Amino acid sequence: MELLLPILIGILFSVSLYFILHRHLFKLILGLILFGLATNLFLFVVGGLSDGGVAIIAKGQATADKVYPDPVPQALLLTAIVIGFGIQAFAIVLIRRVYQIFKSNNLDDLNKTDIT
Repeated sequence: MELLLPILIGILFSVSLYFILHRHLFKLILGLILFGLATNLFLFVVGGLSDGGVAIIAKGQATADKVYPDPVPQALLLTAIVIGFGIQAFAIVLIRRVYQIFKSNNLDDLNKTDIT
C-alpha cells in the first residue's frame, strides 16, 4: 500500500498535466479536476497513514500511548477540497462563456477570432 499510493499519485499528476496541455477545453477542465484530486491525495499521504487512535491525550498522561495521524494535513486537505471546488466551478463557467461567445472549444480556434 505504501508503494501503490505514490505510483497512483504520479499517474494522476501525469494524466492531469497531459489533459491540461491539450487543446480541447473539456479536457482542460478534466485536467484541472484530476490535478486537484492528485494534490489532495498527495497531501493525505504526506500526513501519514497509521492505524492509531484519536489525537486526544487522556487526563493524567503526559504523552499519547498510541500513534495517531497528524491532524494538520487533514485540515489542509479539507481546505484544499473547498478551494478546488471553487476553482473548478469558476473554470467551468469561464469555459462555458468562451464557448458561447466563440462557438468553439478548441484553443487553436480562439487565436483566429476577432472580437469588437
